[in-house]
Amino acid sequence: MHILLIYPEFPDTFWSFKHALKFVNKKASLPPLGLLTVAAMLPESWKKKLVDLNTDTLRADDVAWADMAFISAMAVQQESARKIIELCNNAGLTVVAGGPLFTSEHEAFPDVDHFVLNEAELTLPPFLEDLTNGSLKKFYTTTHFPDITQTPAPLWELLDMNKYASMALQFSRGCPYQCDFCNVTALLGHKIRSKTSDQIITELDGLRRLGWQDSIFFVDDNFIAHKTYLKKELLPRLIEWQKESNSTTRFYTECSINLADDHELMSLMADAGFTMVFVGIETPDDAALHACGKQHNTSRDMLANIKKIQQAGMEVQGGFIVGFDTDTPSIFQKQIEFIQKSGIVTAMVGILQALPGTRLYDRMQKEGRLLHNSSGDNADSNTNIVPIMELELLRKGYTDMMNQLYSPQYYYRRIRTLLSEYRPPRFKRRVRFNDIMTFARTTLLLGVVGRERFHYWKMLIWTFFNRQHALPLAVTLAIYGHHFRKVCQLHLKERRRETA
Repeated sequence: MHILLIYPEFPDTFWSFKHALKFVNKKASLPPLGLLTVAAMLPESWKKKLVDLNTDTLRADDVAWADMAFISAMAVQQESARKIIELCNNAGLTVVAGGPLFTSEHEAFPDVDHFVLNEAELTLPPFLEDLTNGSLKKFYTTTHFPDITQTPAPLWELLDMNKYASMALQFSRGCPYQCDFCNVTALLGHKIRSKTSDQIITELDGLRRLGWQDSIFFVDDNFIAHKTYLKKELLPRLIEWQKESNSTTRFYTECSINLADDHELMSLMADAGFTMVFVGIETPDDAALHACGKQHNTSRDMLANIKKIQQAGMEVQGGFIVGFDTDTPSIFQKQIEFIQKSGIVTAMVGILQALPGTRLYDRMQKEGRLLHNSSGDNADSNTNIVPIMELELLRKGYTDMMNQLYSPQYYYRRIRTLLSEYRPPRFKRRVRFNDIMTFARTTLLLGVVGRERFHYWKMLIWTFFNRQHALPLAVTLAIYGHHFRKVCQLHLKERRRETA
């Protein structure tokens, strides 16, 4: 069999980092980890080819070469996924689809030949057996969750790593919390399932053998869910691996705010090489947190918690939401003030959307407030529910908030707030040619021709004299700011076109 693994393109969103990638001469921020893992589960004798549309073009000879096309996607990639399916259909190529988009919304894709849904460890083997027997079915699904200690390492060899800014691996799946807007538990359950530390070290060694020395994203839904195992097993192994391999690799991940409650855990993560964590803050409003089931963010001083994590050596990126039923027009200024005080430079703010499989989706459906399926991009100033706040007021408040948060004045002020609190471990850092070129591009585009050049140089000079070791981070954050402003401008332009 010749298997073509196709990863759809991301649209221009906050998460794509498209406008930042040009500074570091990369095509995509992360590889398609799911497809690479599925590739490792396929028979070794099969020929496999990966086409990531974020880094490459799908050519006619790729399609002609293949016996089957495997497509995996998230909701935000649905437009590109539809084009791929149509192209394969026109070429007479069998399409097999899986991943979050198709698991949640398979009924919206009638032209897919076979769906291998949920987690492939359980649904791919029966598909392969039926393929051998010539008795393939339309759907392969399960209500069970697999033991991922048997999951193979991703087939990294299919990648051109030079096109990516970061690599990714997974330690655990699932989340213990009950946030009503999040579809993680619908897809992966509440029970936390983890790989062994041996598996993680094997995957890291595999990446190292292929020459990867840069950052790695642990894509867990909540990395710190198994705190005891982390502290006793995985983190000590990662610390040992960093020392033995003389590594300059830095890790980042997603976790909940209660990381701030465990000083030992924060210290071990920093020592292991974790320099950034993404935290779902959502809102500073307790009423909204209670209503959406995010009680673990309530009854705590979140600003103080964020600063604890920053002072422990990890930059905090944050997810924020507006459009909860309890939100009033005052929420936009509250969010701005909280984000500015926190020093969360990368603040991913979106309007609430209802994802299939979530409690919020079911409630909106029962209340007759569900408009259509989610776009998967909660930062496009749109929503698929009828909000309590008047819709145009919500959209305008959100757009104004984003333009203010990512204006050079506010954005560079947050960089300084972060660097004033941030105490990163002083890891050795090798300066490479690409680092020099990145700095040169950044200085030209932001410091010379950019409209933020005054703020850029002011921040850079302050950092040089006060936080010299954080200069690489300061430049990185300046690049991110350029990307976020571009995305804000794009969405603002689209909104003006819609209302014209």
